[in-house]
Formats: sequence, C-alpha cells, structure tokens
Amino acid sequence: MSPFKRLIYIDYQILSRLLKNSKMSDRKLAKEIGVSQPTVTRRRARLEKEVIDGYTLILKWEKLGYEILAFTFVKTVQTLGTKEKFEAAHKRGTEWFMKQPNVILGAGRRGMGTKGIIISIHKSYSDLDNFLTKHKRELGDICTDIQTVLVNLGGNQILKPLHFKYLAERLKHP
Repeated sequence: MSPFKRLIYIDYQILSRLLKNSKMSDRKLAKEIGVSQPTVTRRRARLEKEVIDGYTLILKWEKLGYEILAFTFVKTVQTLGTKEKFEAAHKRGTEWFMKQPNVILGAGRRGMGTKGIIISIHKSYSDLDNFLTKHKRELGDICTDIQTVLVNLGGNQILKPLHFKYLAERLKHP
C-alpha cells in the first residue's frame, strides 16, 4: 500500500498549508487546523518520512539575474540496442544531469516525437547556448534532436508565476 493512501484529513490539511507556506510553525498549523500542536508535530514528522521530500524556496529568479526558463525536448537514439546499452546511457545521462546546477528537471517523457525533457534556468542566452553546446558535446551520441522553448522570466508575459502554493487547492482528502 502506498503511504499516500494512509493519510488522513489532518495530513492533507497540514500538506495544503505547508505548500502555501513551508515556514509555518507547528503551533500556527495546529491553530489553523484546530488540533493540538503535539498532534501536528507527530503528523508532520510522519509526513516528512513518507511524503515530504524536502522544503525549498520559490525565488523571483529574474531579480537574481536569471532571464530564461528553458524547456528542452530531446529525441534519443533508437538503436541503443541491448538492455545493457540502454542502462549505460541512462546512467550516464543521470550522472550528467545531476552535475548541472541549472537543471530543475531531467526526465523521460512521451509525446511530440521526443523521449526526454530538460527544464533549466539561465542568466542569458549565451548561458543557455553554452549549456546546450555542452549537452550536445557530452551526450550528443545518445541524442538525435534537441528542440528548446524559452520563457522570458523578466518580461511582462508571465501570467501566473511559478509557485507550488497553487497546488494546495488541489490537495484534498479523498
């Protein structure tokens, strides 16, 4: 049984509020939910073991000099052949992505004729170009095509800023 199926209403209330503000104290959580602070502390500790992967900040990247959010779609070589070759390529790709501090997500995907997606953040077009050149140089033998869609983080075209607080409304007890 997955840990998520064992969650109770209070757990969903805690998670929802933490999505909106992960700095919220157990005391404040308890007051908002209507339970005791020790109950929240106990439930939160369990959630941290089973469901919460970590706490993080959502930065205003453009204020820190980052101009570009890039969505890069990658086609991979279909002739990797054996399971061993595939696993070696997968391991190499994973190791490469883990060394790239500007990569937010690197994952397999389906659709649009591509097999992978990279979501990354860059200070400038030159920074993005250097990243893509490095990717092609170091992983080009397993990638056949790379297409990138860019988002201008500093422009006035951001209709809804990137934030996880919006997910709090979707997180309801089943």
